[in-house]
Amino acid sequence: MSLHLKPGSVVFENVTKKYGAVTAINDVSFTIEPGNLVTLLGPSGCGKTTTLRMIAGLEHPTSGRILIGGKDVTNLPATDRDVSMVFQSYALFPHMTVGENVAYGLSVSGLSKKEAAERAKEGLSLVGLEGYETRLPSELSGGQQQRVAVARALVLEPEVLLLDEPLSNLDAKLRRKVREEIRDLQQKLGLTAVYVTHDQEEALAVSDRIIVMNRSVIAQEGTPRELYETPASSFIADFIGDANLVEGEILDQDDTNANVRIDTLQCKLPHRGFSNGPTKVAIRPDSILLEQNNPEINGIKGNVTHASYLGNQIHYSVDSSLGELFVVDYRIDNAIAAGSDISITFATKGMSLIAS
Repeated sequence: MSLHLKPGSVVFENVTKKYGAVTAINDVSFTIEPGNLVTLLGPSGCGKTTTLRMIAGLEHPTSGRILIGGKDVTNLPATDRDVSMVFQSYALFPHMTVGENVAYGLSVSGLSKKEAAERAKEGLSLVGLEGYETRLPSELSGGQQQRVAVARALVLEPEVLLLDEPLSNLDAKLRRKVREEIRDLQQKLGLTAVYVTHDQEEALAVSDRIIVMNRSVIAQEGTPRELYETPASSFIADFIGDANLVEGEILDQDDTNANVRIDTLQCKLPHRGFSNGPTKVAIRPDSILLEQNNPEINGIKGNVTHASYLGNQIHYSVDSSLGELFVVDYRIDNAIAAGSDISITFATKGMSLIAS
């Protein structure tokens, strides 16, 4: 016996969700292709969890349509949707064995006890927990409990797997390990997965595409690289990757690039359709280069106000004519002490024009 997973698409068409006078989701549209892992990312209260719950059927839209696998499920209850959900708390039954937890949904749906147990065993094998059937959840680590929750969702053979902040209860080191396991499993099985998190690094690490939400709407959608390298707004630039937002001026441009002045420096950046004149520039922390005691460097003058050693990198706060800058420097053997005067230049990558 083997699991028969049939990945489906997810489509939102002009979906709005209101709770009385409060609009949680406002006219949201997107498409998730079969076999993709798409992350809903954003700050608390942005609408990402409400969106996930509407896919699950735990909430219903005030207006608009939701389709799963091409089928209109807008008004269908959760029990009639071909989706499975992994909850933040894992929601394992403490009095049941691991095998019984994984088999629970199958038994409730009418499968024989023997067949449910066989499917549960196969699901545990998929997540690397062969032989754990007779253990209790309390006998497992947090990461193992997480995998049991994933196995319980997978054995239902859903068109779409939903994951609601699945790593929030794990420590930092374990989070990295388990997110890699989830991503590997999703790619191996060709699952359609919708993943909710507020952790930018987590979203960048696991996603085919990311939908960034803010104030009940989609702020930007794209691949991890697109969002990091070409943020569409100051919100995206600041939310993903701690960008420094500075004032600049577009002097002139050709078909592709703009000649941009930032204080005393000039650089070429993709113009992105912006007009000549004042503009904003997002600069990644590791794209700001600091040099001390080098008269050959003709950069923007600044002063290091704070320096923090973090093992493989040093974080600097720098006071400059551009404002306070956050800088990440991997040259740990050439640390600059707080209070030092420095010259600021920019790397050739990690800078982007953005809308105000």
